Amino acid sequence: MQPLPIDSLLPEAVAALRAGSSLVLEAPPGAGKTTRLPPALLAAGLAGAGEIVVLEPRRLAARMAAKRVAEELGERPGETAGWQVRFEDVSGPHTRIRFVTEALLTRRLLADPLLRGVGAVVLDEFHERHLHADLALALLARLQRSRRTDLKLVVMSATLDAAPVARFLGAASLRSEGRAFPVAVEHLSPEDAARPLRLEERVSGAVKRLLREEPDGHVLVFLPGAAEIRRARERLAGLGEVEVLPLHGDLPPEEQDRAVSPSARRKVILATNVAETSVTIAGVVAVVDSGLARVAAHSPWSGLPALELRKVSRASAAQRAGRAGRTRAGRCLRLYGRADHDGRPEHDAPEIQRADLAETALAVASLGLENLAWLTPPLPAAWEAAQDLLRRLGAMSPGGELTGDGRRMLRFPLHPRLARLAIAAEERGAGREGALLAAILGERDLRERWDADARGAAPTGPSDLLELASLFEEARRARFDERRLRAMGLAPAAVAAVDRARRQLERMVGRGANPTPTPNPTSTSTSTSTATATATSTSVEASLLAATLAAFPDRVARRRSPGSDEVVLVGGGSARLSPASVVREAPLLVALDAEERRARAAGAGRPASPGGGVQVRLASAITQEGLLDLFPHALRFETHVKWNADAERAEAFEQLLYEDLVLEETRAPRPDPEPVAAALAEAALARGARAFAPDGALDRLLARIAFAGEHAPGSGLAAPSPEDLAAALRDACAGRRSFAELREARLDEALLARLPPDGRRALERLAPERIALPGGRGVKVEYETAPRPPFVASRLQDFFGMAEGPRVAAGRIPLVLHLLAPNGRAVQVTTDLAGFWERHYPALRRELGRRYPRHAWPQDPLRAAPPAPRGRR
Repeated sequence: MQPLPIDSLLPEAVAALRAGSSLVLEAPPGAGKTTRLPPALLAAGLAGAGEIVVLEPRRLAARMAAKRVAEELGERPGETAGWQVRFEDVSGPHTRIRFVTEALLTRRLLADPLLRGVGAVVLDEFHERHLHADLALALLARLQRSRRTDLKLVVMSATLDAAPVARFLGAASLRSEGRAFPVAVEHLSPEDAARPLRLEERVSGAVKRLLREEPDGHVLVFLPGAAEIRRARERLAGLGEVEVLPLHGDLPPEEQDRAVSPSARRKVILATNVAETSVTIAGVVAVVDSGLARVAAHSPWSGLPALELRKVSRASAAQRAGRAGRTRAGRCLRLYGRADHDGRPEHDAPEIQRADLAETALAVASLGLENLAWLTPPLPAAWEAAQDLLRRLGAMSPGGELTGDGRRMLRFPLHPRLARLAIAAEERGAGREGALLAAILGERDLRERWDADARGAAPTGPSDLLELASLFEEARRARFDERRLRAMGLAPAAVAAVDRARRQLERMVGRGANPTPTPNPTSTSTSTSTATATATSTSVEASLLAATLAAFPDRVARRRSPGSDEVVLVGGGSARLSPASVVREAPLLVALDAEERRARAAGAGRPASPGGGVQVRLASAITQEGLLDLFPHALRFETHVKWNADAERAEAFEQLLYEDLVLEETRAPRPDPEPVAAALAEAALARGARAFAPDGALDRLLARIAFAGEHAPGSGLAAPSPEDLAAALRDACAGRRSFAELREARLDEALLARLPPDGRRALERLAPERIALPGGRGVKVEYETAPRPPFVASRLQDFFGMAEGPRVAAGRIPLVLHLLAPNGRAVQVTTDLAGFWERHYPALRRELGRRYPRHAWPQDPLRAAPPAPRGRR
């Protein structure tokens, strides 16, 4: 075997595992840790009679590593060394070293928490910090400390800081320096970075430059995904003797082997980040790095798995560049600027702090673990959100225990939403069709291009998901021919991925699967062979729509108005249906997938987009009956009172709600008066108390009460506070529903009525509202804010016969008299009536008699009788 840098470290690694149960091994790519350490553990007997399971982050890495180990052992794959990934198992009864992908180890731990038959587990490329790897580390560490103290655990990484992992495990730590040659790294200049070139154009220019300047060796190009690889390959067509080969996880094994196998012919390998670690490609002397990757993420709307385009971290960029320095000094051309590189994070955040945790929470609940120790704990809010979703799906009880449905959902290698869809379809006799829908939602979009701005592209229908199922059936009838798929607008790789997942899930649906094929429920043909077939198809469609609702109970929406594309969502907020959606008429629907969209600015020959916000890409119609069938506890009737600002009145409506979403609303004929009065009071308080008493009446009453309280401290009277005013206003609202009715109630009178009887009597005694003059005329007393004294205003003749003016406050306070001429204007303001008669009246008498000769102006006003009040003459 060719010597590798890790070889010299293997005896120390074996010794460390003999002395303890765990080891953390740090070694750069190309050191040989993946292929040399597992056989060394086996040869040393550290696995006992059990097998060694090696966890790999990708299917390609697992397969290639297993093949390399088998080759070095002089065997065929599947004998001593084999691999097991989704859809593929190359192992046998004598396999002792099994390379698996991360999710498979999680499922094995759930099926057998003791991990019987396994003597050692190796977590490779742990620096990628995938969620399944973190969960496996937590479960394995717990198992080691409890019932499997014999289990050996190795954590291997290329760039990870080993110290935190070693502390978590209480493990020894070793480091291999590896073997690498210098790599000259070039970045795009700011001018080149600013040029508006497509990615495939940049790749083409960089590859052709390297082929010219480097006399031999392969070129490895890192691209985000299969679509970018296809476009770059088309751009690089016609390079003569140079072979341009793709490398990504969806390729058939023979095509992957072609890309990574040694070759005398010069190659340009267009790869995703599968070539970043784990896979060493011999003969690569130059790297072109796009700086981008499509990484596993989740839809923030649904939590379902998704691929997200992101800039790679500086650590990943260093790994990519290092691929050019395995056999000699190499070169790396980065298709982005140095400032861009330097501004990127050193490492990607662990998935456990940014991914949907529902599947992880379901796994932990199935094991009955309450306080699992994590290397990096999940964020509490994200963990609680995951558990809340499991409760909604019926997988977890309110107390946190796994339910029967939760255990059934564990059968499926799916997000809990999709597992819920599968078992709900299975229960309704549509297991196979449900498996297809779960596969479609769990994989990438079948369509080559999803045109969110297309209008009228599809007929009206009950479900976008069923429409996609119909497209898949068309693809199946086309025998998955790539040319025909592309003509149909479908992505062949996505269709193949859905088909693989569908076949796997169909084998798992069990007794609920249809025993015989049923007519395609999504066929757009209007003709059917028999009425029975039509009924069956309709029944299957109804079952699938119900199963879809069961998986998305928190994504129910109501169309804002008939024909509108705007919907109101459970939990608040609104969204718009994509113009490409077929769900154009249903008043109620479930939003299966959505995206945040930003408004586009207008460009040359192109109008501005209608706006941003949330756009629902996939939806399915539902009914109130379906909600009642599945979630009766979430439906309720309520009477809701709204304030009609235009009519200035409270209006009551009876509402049918699903959680907080109003499904139906009708006017309540006989509403409860209390919430109506409360709504009226809220609106009245916002308007202000003075709007509900005659002009100035409320201020006069407040001043009157304040005056009485000031001049009789023991009376218990005090100026009402703002809180007293608000309480009086609320009292006045009782039994009323409009501002008009409230104004008739007169807030000043309501406030007066709130005083106790003794207080009202004291108020009348100390601060009467009106007083009677000798001639029988009653006049209103005006009370003003202190220190201004109260006053009365009346005709001067009304005071004839009075030697002094009236008093208030039990006779202690004289009123200010406004003595009015016949025209209503004051000729004198005084508190000294006797002095007025003596000093001022004689002169005023002559003037008033001249101006108002028809009125009596006696010489002696003290002996004169006042005129009778009008109406009593």
